[in-house]
Amino acid sequence: MNSTATTLDNGVTREDGRYALPTTVNIDLPKGYRPSNDEEYMNPRHLAYFRNKLREWRDQLVEESRQTMENLRDEVRDVGDEAERATRETENSLELRTRDRYRKLISKIDKALRRIEEGRYGFCEETDEEIGLERLDARPIATLSLDAQERREHLQKQMGD
Repeated sequence: MNSTATTLDNGVTREDGRYALPTTVNIDLPKGYRPSNDEEYMNPRHLAYFRNKLREWRDQLVEESRQTMENLRDEVRDVGDEAERATRETENSLELRTRDRYRKLISKIDKALRRIEEGRYGFCEETDEEIGLERLDARPIATLSLDAQERREHLQKQMGD
């Protein structure tokens, strides 16, 4: 199958009928813009909307993670009694688990941003079907259509995972 790439006037590329949004291209969206099913699926405005949403989410996680580390650093280590020390250690462990969860989320966000750049965002990794605007708005890092996700979860239950 031949792959054809076209660069449009605004710097957006279109390959095999799908848009890719390079990081160097900025698209100004109208205030309050939300993707609509009336528009072409994953057109440059959709991609810009999801890129903005992902970047804001990423920035928020990075900031929260930075604050967590500052809190852990600033904390006084020589706490008086053992009960208070145990409480602090539990809280620190919880903060570190949260930070690890953020790190994994940030990695998924970065992958979604790369898919936007490559023209693969919004399409199921297994079936190549549209994931859907509603699903992506709720979970912008989704890589599977709802059907594919349900199949995977069903298989995992069968395998006892």
